[in-house]
Amino acid sequence: MQIDHILTPERTFAGVQGGSKKRVLEQIGKLIAQHTNLDPDAIYENLIARERLGSTGFGNGIAIPHSRLAGCDRAIGALLQLESKIDFDALDGEPVDLIFVLLVPQQATEQHLQILKMLAEKLDQQSVRESLRAAPDSQSLYQAMIGAGGN
Repeated sequence: MQIDHILTPERTFAGVQGGSKKRVLEQIGKLIAQHTNLDPDAIYENLIARERLGSTGFGNGIAIPHSRLAGCDRAIGALLQLESKIDFDALDGEPVDLIFVLLVPQQATEQHLQILKMLAEKLDQQSVRESLRAAPDSQSLYQAMIGAGGN
C-alpha cells in the first residue's frame, strides 16, 4: 500500500505543540476527527489503550501509535511533526518529535501489520527522518512523507 492511500495533506501537521504523550494523543484524536467521521474520544481511548500494552515509540525520535478502531472503514494515517520533542517511552529511551498515527478497521489485522511494517521501514531511514524534520510546513511535510523511499 502506498502512503498517499492512507495519508492526506489535511491529516499532515507540522510544528505541533507537544507537551506530553497523553496531550499529543488527545490532540491527534481531535485532528483526525476533523477530517473523518470518527469520534475524537474513541480515537484517543483506543490509542491510549494500545500504549498501555507497550510504547509505540520505536526509536530515533519516531512513534507510530496505532489501533484497530470500530467505525473505521479504511486505513487512515496522520503525520505530526512536533515543535519540541516529548517523552514517549520509546524503546531506545529517546524523546519523540515525529509521530505517524495509523487507524485501521477492526477486522483489518493483516493489513494493519503490513502497513505498520512499511511505515517502520520508511521511518527507519535516516534520510527520510531528516527530510521530515526539515520540512518547514505541513505541505512540505506531506510531500517529504509521500516521496519517501519511492512511496
